[in-house]
Amino acid sequence: MAEIEKRIETHRIRCLSKLKMFLLAITCAFVSKTLSGSYMNSMLTQIERQFNIPTSLVGFINGSFEIGNLLLIIFVSYFGTKLHRPILIGVGCVVMGLGCFLQSLPHFLMDRYEYESTVSVSGNLSSNSFLCMENGTQIFRATEDPSDCVKEVKSLMWVYVLVGNIIRGIGETPIMPLGISYIEDFAKSENSPLYIGFVETGAIIGPLIGLLLASFCANVYVDTGSVNTDFLPFMKSLLCNPIYMLFILISIVQFNAFVNMFTFMPKYLEQQYGKSSSDAIFLIGIYNLPPICIGYIAGGLIMKKFKITVKQAAHIGCWLSLIEYLLHFLCFLMICDNSSVAGITTTYKGMQQDLYVGNTILADCNRDCNCPTKTWDPVCGNNGVSYMSACLAGCETSVGAGINMVFQNCSCIQTSGNSSAVLGLCDKGHDCSMMLQYFLILSAIGSFIYSLSAIPGYMVLLRCIKPEEKSLGVGLHTFCTRVFAGIPAPIYFGALVDSTCLHWGILKCGESGACRIYDSTNFRYIYLGLPSALRGISYIPAFLILIILKKRRLPGENVSSGTVLIEAKVAGKENECKDLHQNSKVLNDDELKTKL
Repeated sequence: MAEIEKRIETHRIRCLSKLKMFLLAITCAFVSKTLSGSYMNSMLTQIERQFNIPTSLVGFINGSFEIGNLLLIIFVSYFGTKLHRPILIGVGCVVMGLGCFLQSLPHFLMDRYEYESTVSVSGNLSSNSFLCMENGTQIFRATEDPSDCVKEVKSLMWVYVLVGNIIRGIGETPIMPLGISYIEDFAKSENSPLYIGFVETGAIIGPLIGLLLASFCANVYVDTGSVNTDFLPFMKSLLCNPIYMLFILISIVQFNAFVNMFTFMPKYLEQQYGKSSSDAIFLIGIYNLPPICIGYIAGGLIMKKFKITVKQAAHIGCWLSLIEYLLHFLCFLMICDNSSVAGITTTYKGMQQDLYVGNTILADCNRDCNCPTKTWDPVCGNNGVSYMSACLAGCETSVGAGINMVFQNCSCIQTSGNSSAVLGLCDKGHDCSMMLQYFLILSAIGSFIYSLSAIPGYMVLLRCIKPEEKSLGVGLHTFCTRVFAGIPAPIYFGALVDSTCLHWGILKCGESGACRIYDSTNFRYIYLGLPSALRGISYIPAFLILIILKKRRLPGENVSSGTVLIEAKVAGKENECKDLHQNSKVLNDDELKTKL
């Protein structure tokens, strides 16, 4: 009896969780259907103007939703309860989405919107054809062949909206009747009103979002005369802009360096300085992120306060970045030795050995222990040497549990007293901790200096292109940095890091898993050396930009306020001198007249 009650309770819990998931899904469906409906109703005026059709036809298009809905609502309401209602609702949502897609097709298939205007779209106001003139000619004349109206592509594009609205009505049919009935059938009687209230709330939120979205979109001119059809001439202009192309080259090379450094910085702190993953991430957040934020804000404030010109910004960005680049080489001095792991970096007698001598994991002290040689569960002996596992350390007994476990009677640990070990690698010592502090402080300073130069440098990108090309220019810059830096950099850098692995973990199937310990020296050369080389190369196009800027006037470049102020002062002094000269001349003339 107890088992039956338990099954009933388990089934009730499962049904409850499924019902809640259905409630969330049906609420989202109600939001979607009412959102699309309110948005469609709000765009009727735009549809009328876009397709140049009468209001009666627009009304028919709007009513086509009800036509599609009425075609199936009776059948769906009856037969739907005899089938799997959530599946039918899901199919309805897919069909509704297809209808919305068809409604949007004319935007992508039509040419530019042509509107009636007597003023030239190009903005050429020199022509007086739109003014009242005696001998003026009629600008617009009706076509002599009415069949030409049918030939216009856009004249029939409203059919997509009509068919899409019908399909949207068909897809919306099962959502309300089947959704409400499903909740009423499977929810508890006391919960049913609350659940239906949630659904109806979604039906109210949908129109609110739809009206707000329609209000915004109705104010966006997507293809009228101000838009140049967007693309090949602009691309040609950007590709022929030497400053812009050099800036993209700099960004790609520098992003390759910084993506690698920030992606693998936690691993570097773990392997080089012996920190845990949590400590490494915490230290990066504390030491690096605040200076970067402060640097960005300070860079913007400096640009605003001192009214930095584009050419000055280019010099500021270049030289600050170069200073940070030179400071970066100090990181090569902040080093720690490899962790002392018996059989990998040291012998079981505590002497350093060649890191790539092969399999020396087994020794006389553990050869009879039948230890797995691929397991990585390191312990730290009280002699300061780490071992791959307690078994390979020759430990025979243990006390305690979990992370507090202590292994005793370890035959491979050669000490004068009791030989014991604890879980984890041995600490690298006080000197290594000090090196870590120096590295973090230098990293924080470097992050601040580089972020301080980022805003001036970015302004060079924005100001070196024409105003109408800015959006495409920024998008192309982002695209290039992601394709040529963000995606490939972690891949090839990770492969280089893997080449420094000293011991690989083994999966249960026998294949190699994750690397357990790296050669920290070679890892340091790759982690610090490769970004240094990449950044060094990036300063070649940076200096070329400075040279080009000396001889080139950027689009929209204005004379700096400082220059204007100096010229005004000079002009003022010149005028003052002229006034004094004229006054003295007048006085001399008066004196001469008086004497005469």
